[in-house]
Amino acid sequence: MLTLKTYQQTALTVLTQFLTATRSKPVADAYAANLAEQSRSEPYQALFGDTPCVCLRVPTGGGKTIMAAHAVALAGKAVLDSDAPVALWLTPSDTIRSQTLEALANARHPYRQALAQHFGDRVQVCDLESLQTISPHDVGKAAIVIVATIQSFNITDTAKRNVYSFFEELAQHFDGLPPQLTEGMEKVAEADLAVQPYLTAKDLGRVKYSVANWLHRQQPIVIVDEAHNNRTDRFFKSLSRVNPSCIIEMTATPVPGNNVLYHVAAQELKAEQMIKLPIVLAEHPQGWKECLQDARLTRDRLELAAQKETDYVRPIVLVQAQPKGGEATVEVVRKHLIDQEQVPEDQIAVATGSQKELDGIDLFDPATPIRYVITVEALKEGWDCSFAYVLASLQSVNSAKDVEQLLGRVLRMPYARNRSQDGLNKAYAHIVANSFAEAAATLKDRMVQNMGFERLETASIIIPQVPLPLSGGAGGTPPTRGTTSSAPVIPDCHIELPQMPDTQHWPDDVMQAVKIVPTTQGATVLLAGATSHEVLAQAEVFISQVMPAKAREKVKEQFAAHRAMRQAMRAPAQLGLSFARIPQLCLNLEGHHEMVEKETLSSLGDWSLLDQPVQLAGFAITETVNSFEIDVNGEKVKWRHIDAQQLHLNDTASYITEAGLLNELDKDVRQPDVGQLQMQAYLLKMLRHLTADRGISLTALFRARFQLAQALAKEIDRLRGLAMIKGFQGRLMDMAVPSLAEMAHYSFQFQPGKYPARQVYQGSYEFNKHFYPVIHDLREKTGAGQVAEEFRCAQAIDSYSKVKQWVRNIERQERFSFWLPTSSDYFYPDFVAELEDGRVLVVEYKGEPYKTNDDSREKMQVGHQWEKSSDGRCLFLFAVERDGNGRDVFQQIANKLM
Repeated sequence: MLTLKTYQQTALTVLTQFLTATRSKPVADAYAANLAEQSRSEPYQALFGDTPCVCLRVPTGGGKTIMAAHAVALAGKAVLDSDAPVALWLTPSDTIRSQTLEALANARHPYRQALAQHFGDRVQVCDLESLQTISPHDVGKAAIVIVATIQSFNITDTAKRNVYSFFEELAQHFDGLPPQLTEGMEKVAEADLAVQPYLTAKDLGRVKYSVANWLHRQQPIVIVDEAHNNRTDRFFKSLSRVNPSCIIEMTATPVPGNNVLYHVAAQELKAEQMIKLPIVLAEHPQGWKECLQDARLTRDRLELAAQKETDYVRPIVLVQAQPKGGEATVEVVRKHLIDQEQVPEDQIAVATGSQKELDGIDLFDPATPIRYVITVEALKEGWDCSFAYVLASLQSVNSAKDVEQLLGRVLRMPYARNRSQDGLNKAYAHIVANSFAEAAATLKDRMVQNMGFERLETASIIIPQVPLPLSGGAGGTPPTRGTTSSAPVIPDCHIELPQMPDTQHWPDDVMQAVKIVPTTQGATVLLAGATSHEVLAQAEVFISQVMPAKAREKVKEQFAAHRAMRQAMRAPAQLGLSFARIPQLCLNLEGHHEMVEKETLSSLGDWSLLDQPVQLAGFAITETVNSFEIDVNGEKVKWRHIDAQQLHLNDTASYITEAGLLNELDKDVRQPDVGQLQMQAYLLKMLRHLTADRGISLTALFRARFQLAQALAKEIDRLRGLAMIKGFQGRLMDMAVPSLAEMAHYSFQFQPGKYPARQVYQGSYEFNKHFYPVIHDLREKTGAGQVAEEFRCAQAIDSYSKVKQWVRNIERQERFSFWLPTSSDYFYPDFVAELEDGRVLVVEYKGEPYKTNDDSREKMQVGHQWEKSSDGRCLFLFAVERDGNGRDVFQQIANKLM
């Protein structure tokens, strides 16, 4: 069973929190609150009224389908209070529908295993045609997932789609249907009589026994795959007919109207070893033959590296030939590979509309010789082989169709695990273009528009190929792990302008640095890649001043992209350099060192649930004749009895027992540090307290069991927290960093390629010493236009001569970031720097309102203990805008490093 990656789990947690919040507050408010926690602000588009409709944006290769499979169960509990929901899974094409249906129905496939993780064997997967095999007794007992194409529902005249047709076989599902539940369901109309002869005039106005009405009754969770493809009024009306409880859209490329609840960043995929990055790009102005030759040389070099891997990897080139009428057609390319590049014929396969030489071929089989796949447009939907490493697009870069789809094929990482040879952790693109800037600009546009990447991400993940000596030509790969590289050659900066700039007032140093070339669209300003940051900044100012207002933003974007690429190419992690090990705080427990992790903190409190008073403050259930209401800490969820009837809640609650409810809660509240016997004893005491002392019926508790489980989990967290505070404070002074001899076992080290940055820095200041190619969540300006305080702190660290390299630490990423323990969790200092003398400096920056609160005081205590116990190897600075001596952050750092 596949374990979810951190970014996948985070996205699903955000989704669950949002859906849960919509039960007690307006959807727009729940959406705004969730975005605020991500430092985002976008208006919610109420496309389906009060029904939540949000999008998870996951770049190509991020595993959005397995996330959708897990979302079925999470949404079922959050929105429907059901552990046996009905889900309607909509796909953009019949090919994808067939593949998804087959995967979800296959007990050995990861998608089905994701469902089984929540539902066990209580799962039924079907298509629209086999839905009639579902019995009314299955509803509410098993999760039911119906996989269909969007087109099956997407129509104005419902008489023309089978999904809206009357089927007598479905009659049993509508037996005893109260009139209140027929509101919104389709009724038999005159148009139905014309296409369904067995209906008569007597049936007019009668509820249709249709698939759409059956879905309407079940309030399905709707999963929409590739949601950006359907944004029409007809689609919205069609979806409304099935009365969804919520709509979860999955796409890499949302469009206006997709309420993007969470966006996964490309660096998160890279850190989790899902994709190959960066993309090493080589432009070929000489034409397709040079492009094909260098692609072949790159692949040959990669295959030599692959022979050193423990896993079998056979690098493959995807060749995008020119369409018929062009020079480099499929036939010409195949012949050229065989005759000129000496590629054996059995290593070449053609995959076009008329030639399907990949059908039935297992490209992962070591016995398969194929190393070159020639196509013209997109490969068929669902085609996937992570052995694809090199894209050779022989079409003109400006007119190449579907190049981004082929690029997506070469990004996937074999076995979703980094390779030991660094060259195999990157993707390679050879493009017919006049310059690197032209090729890179086109790829960036395609990646942003069609692959789900942010523009600033693309600036740092597309880097030029560094030519290395190879027999027969260029086309090398970066150095292998552990080697160092000389300073990289930065490509020239190309700034495209809509008109010739007026240069009469430009200073001499800018005029000497630039070359202006007239073009048919205006002009191109060229600056050498080695141009200093100061001159580059000056050039941007003077170019912007002489451009029309609407062109200035484009100028700013182009300069920002060039800076990001320069930083990416110069980053120590990109050059194969390493970061110093950073010691963690440890405790000596029973004669051996143990890192102070969450589990350690929990055990320090020496606590038991059974020693605590049984209470559940903030949890209440109020029942009336027409409704019942659940209140958890002021967040109220209200059900009408008609809703309970529609969702079969009254039926399922009628046979509940104390032991049965206890078992349900035990599954949902289970804790890693609490034994099952202790947990069950605690839950039994709690149930008897709620029924006997609080007077809440078992039926009501069962109906509210998911909210009850959430309240119990919060109460257990509260009790654990009290114990942790006591244990932590008692042992803080005993914590110490390990000796040099033990560092390897009790330390953290920043690793190249494992930096899941989000909201990457895009300011005009160019940092020189950041270890990674991008900087996580660093803003140059505040909302008021002033220089941000944390930005000044980063500037100070970067500019100090004693600092060798530094990292902007990422919060809540315990596998990829440095942390120190606190009494409640981990704390992630803002900056970690390696000094030239080998010491490590950790800086936590706090603004004026927060520098003296309890949280800050505890962080200072922990940081100072970490420093004090290190014998001078570690330095901790709690930096503020101005300290007690009036020193700014630059002076505070200078003083610390004296």
